[in-house]
Amino acid sequence: MRFGAFTPARIVAGEHDLNGRNIIVTGGASGIGLETARALAGAGADVMLAVRDRSAGERAAVQINESIGADKVVAGTLDLASLSSVSSFVDAWGDEPLDVLINNAGVMACPQSYTSDELEMQIGVNHFGHFLLSVGLARALMNAAEEDRAARVVALSSIGHRRSPIHFDDIHYRNRPYDKWEAYGQSKTANALFAVAFDERFAEHGINANAVMPGGIMTPLQRHLSHEEMAAMGWLDDDGKPVEGFKTPEQGASTSVWAAVADELEGEGGLYLEDCSVAMPWTKDKPNHGVMDHALDPEAAERLWILSEETVGATL
Repeated sequence: MRFGAFTPARIVAGEHDLNGRNIIVTGGASGIGLETARALAGAGADVMLAVRDRSAGERAAVQINESIGADKVVAGTLDLASLSSVSSFVDAWGDEPLDVLINNAGVMACPQSYTSDELEMQIGVNHFGHFLLSVGLARALMNAAEEDRAARVVALSSIGHRRSPIHFDDIHYRNRPYDKWEAYGQSKTANALFAVAFDERFAEHGINANAVMPGGIMTPLQRHLSHEEMAAMGWLDDDGKPVEGFKTPEQGASTSVWAAVADELEGEGGLYLEDCSVAMPWTKDKPNHGVMDHALDPEAAERLWILSEETVGATL
C-alpha cells in the first residue's frame, strides 16, 4: 500500500502485527509523539512514553490505552536536558529487548539557554541527550534484533536542517551571537547526521537508523513562538488557523511510524525520510521539502559522533 503526506499514522501501522514488540517514544505525552505511540500501541506494540513530566506521561498513557481498548502504554521519566537523567533511564531499562527507539522529543526556537550540563539547549536536548540515550540502549536494541528483522532507531529531524550545518568551531554559542533558528537548524542537521553515523556503526549488529522529517504540524513544539511571529512566517492565515499544507498531529506521526515498521525499510539505514518515502535532494523550487547534502555528509557525521562521545562521556 502506498502512503503519502497526509496518511494517518494508524493507517500506516494498521497492516502490521506488533504484538511482542517493545518501543520507546521520547516526548510521547503530546503532539506527534502521542500519536506515534497511539498508532504503534494500536497495532499491538508495548510502548513506553519517555517524558520529562511523568504525570503528563501517565495521563497520556491512560488516554491512549482507553482509546485503543488495551493496556499497552506506560510512562517513564526522561529529561533529555540532563545527562544524568538519561543515564538513569538507560539503567532502569537495562538489557530488556528494545525493538524500536523513536527519538521524537525536541525543543524549537527557544531563547538562549543551557542544559544542566552547560550544552546549548536545542542541540543539547535534540541531539546530545538522544545520542546518550541511543548509545546507552544499543545493547537492548541488539537483544531485540533477529536474523530476519533488525531493530530500528528513528531520529526526528526537520526541514529546518536547511538553516544550518554543524558549526564545529562553536557548537554551543559560547563566542558567537545566538540565533534561535540557526541553533534549531544545527540541531536538526545533527539529528540527521546521527542516523548516518549510528547506522554505519550498528547495521552489522542488527540495528538500522533513519532520520524523519514529519512535516509542518501545530503542536507544543511551537511553545516559544508568538501568534504574531507564526503569522509573519506564513504559518497562519488571517483567521489564525494553520495554512494549507500543515498536517494534523496524527498525519505528522505517519512517517515516524513508517520508519518504525515499513517492510521496505528492512535493512535500510542512514536515510532521510519524509511523507512516508525516502526524501529527494533539496531544491530551491521546493524549499520546504527534501534533504540538503550537509545533513547526510558522512565526514560530518563521523566528526559529530566523535564530538558527541567526548561531550556525553559515552564510548562504544
